[in-house]
Amino acid sequence: MKTCVIKVYSESKYPLPEYKTSGSAGMDIRANITEPLYMLSNKVYTIPTGLFIELPHGIEAQIRARSGLAVNHGISLVNGVGTIDSDYRGEIKIPMTNLLDKPYQLQAGERVAQIIFASYLQGEFFVVDNKEEMTTTLRGDGGFGHTGKS
Repeated sequence: MKTCVIKVYSESKYPLPEYKTSGSAGMDIRANITEPLYMLSNKVYTIPTGLFIELPHGIEAQIRARSGLAVNHGISLVNGVGTIDSDYRGEIKIPMTNLLDKPYQLQAGERVAQIIFASYLQGEFFVVDNKEEMTTTLRGDGGFGHTGKS
């Protein structure tokens, strides 16, 4: 397993994220709030974490929903998966929403999302004059649901 050093500065009174098991891909991030927040249905909330990170070039941080919050309480990330670029130096904030029709009480210090570190490549487009210059495949332009249900 590869590791890399991530510089972190914390203004949070809660513990730094940590891996809970040896096989964990992500670390839980906590809400840096001082009192409970009542999350109403279909509203967007920006949850502060008090965390600032410096990523090495070529590494991104992905912010993902916690499955327990999503399944048990309908709490999800507004943007699905968030990306923190290596040159961002601001506070990590979590855009969240309540998908259910009942309020959810988010507690101070509650674990609200996961952070996962991944390497990436930057692409460079090579423009072709027509679609026929692209390699053909068996799949071709088969898109959504093209392989059927089962």
